[in-house]
Amino acid sequence: MPFEIIQSNSVYKGRVFNVRQDEVRREDGGVMRLDVVEHSNSVTIIPLDEDGNIWFVNQYRHPAGGNLLELPAGVIESGETAEACAYREIREETGMGCNLLDLIGSFYLAPGYTTEFMYVFLARDLYSNPLQADEDEFITVEKIPAGAAMKMAEGDQIKDVKTLGALLLARTRMPDQV
Repeated sequence: MPFEIIQSNSVYKGRVFNVRQDEVRREDGGVMRLDVVEHSNSVTIIPLDEDGNIWFVNQYRHPAGGNLLELPAGVIESGETAEACAYREIREETGMGCNLLDLIGSFYLAPGYTTEFMYVFLARDLYSNPLQADEDEFITVEKIPAGAAMKMAEGDQIKDVKTLGALLLARTRMPDQV
């Protein structure tokens, strides 16, 4: 049962997200204040080529203090569907298009404090079809065999939660060597 919102105030409006403070009444009648990061929904894509490689991006993440190996991902723009966003993001971040795109799952990234909900797509039948990358992204692409990528995830070598969640969802759809 959702908490009753008594009052909601915007406390910050930024380029990527907004923050609000909600005063809520709990089920037990108590009142508490919650900080909520309002973030657009997003997608992540698992590009799987005909050789059984997953295409990752390696990019600098300032809050993490360094580069992270991640699956391609991005924010769903206003008026855009999750599927259209996935087609756009795979081209922007890897330079590849795909003929087969399947929604394999979805999840909240951090429901304790943000509204962001992510859709996970498996992209297959890849072909070259680059789009101009976002000017604030400095990305290199790495192809890793699917089995090795799964071992990296299990071996604590991948530190990005969306990538870990997406790989878990895709586990039964990967080539036999996984």
